Amino acid sequence: MSAKYAPKSALGRAVHSFEETAIAVILGLMTLITFVNVVLRYVFSHSMIWGLEATLILFAWLVLFGMSYAVKVTAHLGVDAVMGMVGHGPRRVMALASAALCLIYAFLLMKGAWDYWAPFGGFDQTGGRWFPEGFIKTRDQAWYETETIPMPDWLRFIEGPMNAGEHYGKLPRFIPYFILPFGVALLFFRLAQAAWDVLRGRREALIVSHEAEDAVADVRHLNAEE
Repeated sequence: MSAKYAPKSALGRAVHSFEETAIAVILGLMTLITFVNVVLRYVFSHSMIWGLEATLILFAWLVLFGMSYAVKVTAHLGVDAVMGMVGHGPRRVMALASAALCLIYAFLLMKGAWDYWAPFGGFDQTGGRWFPEGFIKTRDQAWYETETIPMPDWLRFIEGPMNAGEHYGKLPRFIPYFILPFGVALLFFRLAQAAWDVLRGRREALIVSHEAEDAVADVRHLNAEE
């Protein structure tokens, strides 16, 4: 689907390249860790005890980072049967209404993501049940560690500001958990971009992917060639 997305500015191309590279690296690391662990287990009767947790974290990063990328390149699937039955004007109104609902949902999700991650990062949660009403004092949980992932020595510099100088035995949770507020904030940004494009007439809807129709067209084309 990314082939249909063509960023026009140099910054857009750089960001697009970074996102695709990050997704490829995450997928590559998941595959590599899993493959090495299988070889170690069945050939050498050994295993990387942290491999499973690292793979789970990378999968979460892939999902939370990839959902905003899919909005940008219109790779999400959707049902547009009703929109296809109406004219351009009503279709645009429906698209803007759905965009507004998606933005509200992403905003609420962003608040929840921050409130969940903030204690692990040594920050305060937001007050209010639905919308932020300032910050409330929150117990610092930056000392929480992952279960099995070792702490890299090159990250020891964070022990001073984040853990009052105390030693981390394992990787602190605020590092892998950071993808939660970051990924949701990026999703909100991409949805806002898509809504702006709908408003300006650059796209008809947030979801414009038709994988099933494309697959049928490909099969029809292959059959015609035969």
